[in-house]
Amino acid sequence: MNTLPVSAFSQEDEFVQVRGAREHNLKDVSLSIPRHALVVFTGISGSGKSSLAFGTLYAEAQRRYLESVSPYARRLFHQVGVPDVDAIDGLPPAVALQQQRGTPTARSSVGSVTTLSNLLRMLYSRAGDYPAGQEIVYADGFSPNTPEGACPECHGLGRIYTVTEASMVPDPSLTIRERAVAAWPTAWGGQNQRDILVTLGIDVDTPWRDLPQETRDWILFSEEQPVVPVYPGFTPEETQRALKRKLEPGYMGTFSSARRHVLHTFANSESASMKKRVQQYMISEVCPLCHGQRLRQEALNVKFTGLDITEFSRLPVSEAYERLLPYAEDRYPEHAERVKNAPSEAIALQRMAADLARRMGVLLKLGLGYLQLERSTPTLSPGELQRVRLATQLYSNLFGVVYVLDEPSAGLHPADTEALLEALNGLKRGGNSLFVVEHDLDVIRRADWLVDVGPAAGERGGRILYSGPPAGLQQVADSQTAQYLFHAVTPDRHEPRKPTGWLELSDVNLNNLHHLTVRFPLGVLTSVTGVSGSGKSTLVSQALVDALAAYFGHPVQPDEEEDDDAPRSRTLAKLGGDLGQLSRLIKVDQKPIGRTPRSNMATYTGLFDHVRKLFAATPLAKKRGYSAGRFSFNVNGGRCPHCQGEGWVMVELLFLPSVYAACPVCHGKRYNPETLEVDYHGQNIADVLAMTVDTAHEFFADEPTIGRALDTLREVGLGYLRLGQPATELSGGEAQRIKLATELQRSGRGGTVYVLDEPTNGLHPADITRLQRQLEKLVDAGNTVIAVEHKMQMVAASDWVIDIGPSAGEAGGKVVAQGTPTQVAADPASKTAPYLRAVLGAGV
Repeated sequence: MNTLPVSAFSQEDEFVQVRGAREHNLKDVSLSIPRHALVVFTGISGSGKSSLAFGTLYAEAQRRYLESVSPYARRLFHQVGVPDVDAIDGLPPAVALQQQRGTPTARSSVGSVTTLSNLLRMLYSRAGDYPAGQEIVYADGFSPNTPEGACPECHGLGRIYTVTEASMVPDPSLTIRERAVAAWPTAWGGQNQRDILVTLGIDVDTPWRDLPQETRDWILFSEEQPVVPVYPGFTPEETQRALKRKLEPGYMGTFSSARRHVLHTFANSESASMKKRVQQYMISEVCPLCHGQRLRQEALNVKFTGLDITEFSRLPVSEAYERLLPYAEDRYPEHAERVKNAPSEAIALQRMAADLARRMGVLLKLGLGYLQLERSTPTLSPGELQRVRLATQLYSNLFGVVYVLDEPSAGLHPADTEALLEALNGLKRGGNSLFVVEHDLDVIRRADWLVDVGPAAGERGGRILYSGPPAGLQQVADSQTAQYLFHAVTPDRHEPRKPTGWLELSDVNLNNLHHLTVRFPLGVLTSVTGVSGSGKSTLVSQALVDALAAYFGHPVQPDEEEDDDAPRSRTLAKLGGDLGQLSRLIKVDQKPIGRTPRSNMATYTGLFDHVRKLFAATPLAKKRGYSAGRFSFNVNGGRCPHCQGEGWVMVELLFLPSVYAACPVCHGKRYNPETLEVDYHGQNIADVLAMTVDTAHEFFADEPTIGRALDTLREVGLGYLRLGQPATELSGGEAQRIKLATELQRSGRGGTVYVLDEPTNGLHPADITRLQRQLEKLVDAGNTVIAVEHKMQMVAASDWVIDIGPSAGEAGGKVVAQGTPTQVAADPASKTAPYLRAVLGAGV
């Protein structure tokens, strides 16, 4: 990608002019940004880059577009809000490609996101090979997400979820009173069912395995729901006497079998924790009707290149592409016969195959050939999902659009970044503009124009330090980006530590890993590297985590299950080595720290508990009898009764999207007036929640417990976040660092294995340096840290490196190189080696 000369930016009408941007922490900034160029927004995490690119430029472009859309149609859009800016001139229409937060549905796939599945269904419908005598199946009939196509047994999921006696009664030596039926609720709900069984005359004090099979089956599987009198606290004998005497019962109880409770809770509960609890009593089985292929038999009878549509969708895109090419180029064996007997079908086949091949070719260029069309989007990394969506834009051939991208290099190995840059160059050549928020130095170096925001994060950021061609940034003394881009800052490195032992994971069979054996050193920091799709996350975040969780005999902490609605089968692999050195496993991933705005950094870290105790200890709180609970916005008492402590209310508008507005009673403060009258050093509880971590650190300087927690949050680069910032507003990288900071506060004991998946995601090189120091502290305390990582700055500072590859998908899944960073950098078989050498040989 050739950088444009400065003279290319001489025309005033070729610029986007921004005046008076104040979104979030932006300090009334004004600047000019060229169109038809690759513009990269840089700066440390929290400096204001995204506020400028997405919160201001994209938000304004969307607002202008939506003004031309009917009010009813606007309801279909996710609106990002009106930016706080005086004026923006010369702004073309914009398309945002952000790293999606939240969990997409398991029915969403690579094929559906790219629309390739729609084309493939049309190809099978119009040009597939049908059995003799079968009627045509229309395109909808090849989709597992439609009534026409979905298997009637599993409703298009490919699996059915059942319960068995063994799954719901794990220990048959227990009695019903001792909670043999583990699938029932643990609290009053379970006690209620046991009391109902007493009323029904069932012996709750005999071991489960000694009860008659007929009785056991009725308790577990009956659809009957008898309503019977319940006498809480009565013995079985007292209950039977009370029934005979027709005493007034405590209440009337409704029986629900264990299976009914599990399936009803799983299907209908709004509580994620309740769903997760009952999932452990469910067994996932391949659908006996469609054998996991999700479709009706009529659709599966239709073949193309000898495969039904499910088999074709399970091919890697690279292989599917090779199968399509002969049809796209009219050079398949039966071409002449098809042209003679069904010319319209032959034309349709060629055109659809050519379109499919062209679109798949874009995925190949982006390094995604290892993915399958059927691969569900929840299993993709944020970087993979963003590149899949980028591919859709690349073959849409739009002209004159601004593409606003959020760290497109996230999750990319340096070897894959070149393909990304070429794809971006293709968009630019098509007459489009590219506004990219990015931390990767390789991408920054290839920019036509840099906008550096800073100098620091939060309130100490929000200024434009530089806007111009990349070379000019070298002269900006305040720029932390310039330090790493031009001045070869040497990464934090030390003599690699010696392992205290080894952990061996053998016979791993999962995704593209086949009979793999890997040894992980203990007591050191290990980076697991490899090109995108090589199998790193499969090895570390699934196989290793599952094996350790099984060894410790407890759910993984803190995220014990996946977010999707289906129970996940655990990986079976053998674990050996010096296991006696280990005491627990902590998986620190990028899943949200909460699903609602009520969850925030202060509550998640436990910091808010100490703050509330401080407020409860003030003279006014003591005088009024306020406990620490009074200062929680999640319970009645101190919170605003109008918004229930949310701080905002939803306003329903006819024909317009619902909007959220500050609560008219508490004005967004979440508390009632009486609670807000209590102050600590002149600040009330709402004021404290509105503080950034940096501000709160100064404010609570005399409180060691709170200070330690804030210190840790600052050290992982989160000083710019507000204490009360809702979990729903945090990126995956921010959520991961909050979890890490929480662990750092309680990491006194050694022997813990910390597993991290790309902890440097969303981090500026300066913030990576700070994160490294925190990980060093964990290792120095006697723990083991294993991180999946792409940033060479982090890899170079590791004690040990395991490189997976050599390529992606089935061409990967092997240990290519392992050893100290210096040893791996010298291995000619490793695709990571040249990039690691570049960092080890000089600065970043």
